[in-house]
Amino acid sequence: MNLFIPRLLLLLFLVGCGKEDLPTVEPVVPVEPVVPEEPTVTKYGMSLVWEDEFDYNGAVDSDKWHHQIIPIIGNSWANGEVQHYTNREENSYVSDGTLKIVAKKEQYNYNGNTKSYTSARLNTKYAFQYGRIDISAKLPAEQGTWPAFWTLGANIDERGNYHGNTYGSVGWPDCGEIDIMEQNGWDKDNLIGHLHWGDTQTKAYNNQGGTKRVQNAATEFNLYSLVWTKDEIRILFNNEVFFIKAVDNSMPYRFPHYVLFNIAMGGALGGTIPANFTTATMEVDYIKIYQ
Repeated sequence: MNLFIPRLLLLLFLVGCGKEDLPTVEPVVPVEPVVPEEPTVTKYGMSLVWEDEFDYNGAVDSDKWHHQIIPIIGNSWANGEVQHYTNREENSYVSDGTLKIVAKKEQYNYNGNTKSYTSARLNTKYAFQYGRIDISAKLPAEQGTWPAFWTLGANIDERGNYHGNTYGSVGWPDCGEIDIMEQNGWDKDNLIGHLHWGDTQTKAYNNQGGTKRVQNAATEFNLYSLVWTKDEIRILFNNEVFFIKAVDNSMPYRFPHYVLFNIAMGGALGGTIPANFTTATMEVDYIKIYQ
């Protein structure tokens, strides 16, 4: 029996039915999920570009901070300060949401030189030009302490600092310095905001600043701020301006700076350290930089 013809007819029948009766299935195209953009944090009409809220515990974040521990003048620091700075957690650490910088009375040897006090001096690894810095902090109350939040031109190339000669090597005061907050060791109700700089043409040293009377620097967290533009520097306490200085090309304030935190002991602004001094702590809740 010849089976070829019946099989051919059956195949043609099935193909014809498939074209007319089977539904058309569209290919499935995968849809990429929509990921929302990370919101840009803005304040003062600027964007947040760098911060540390100290929302961790233990050692200071080494991705953001550098411990400057090598004395800058022989075996000592400037201005007659009498401490060694260390990178130990006994002198700087984070707990309960704040950075603690701790000055202590203790015998400490660094490179064969012994001093009677220790503390910490931190550099930001971030350098910036223009913007606003906000620092929320509680200052030490103890006599003989010299706390400071300040900036230096990143081209200073100071011994042991983080940035080295990456931005240049002009030294101090040609790099420029901005003291957002200093406090002397004998009057803890007095805040100092100050500039130190070398004239970019004549190299002459200049300085100018202002002061503000406060009552609660050691008992409450207050806001210490710098507003820095191409043409002006403003230093503020709790959003109140207490020092303004116009900037021009004769001043080294049109160049990146980095931030420093420290407590010095004794020296020009620390003054006499009481014999019964044991320890003092500066607490920082956060630092934020906006541009």
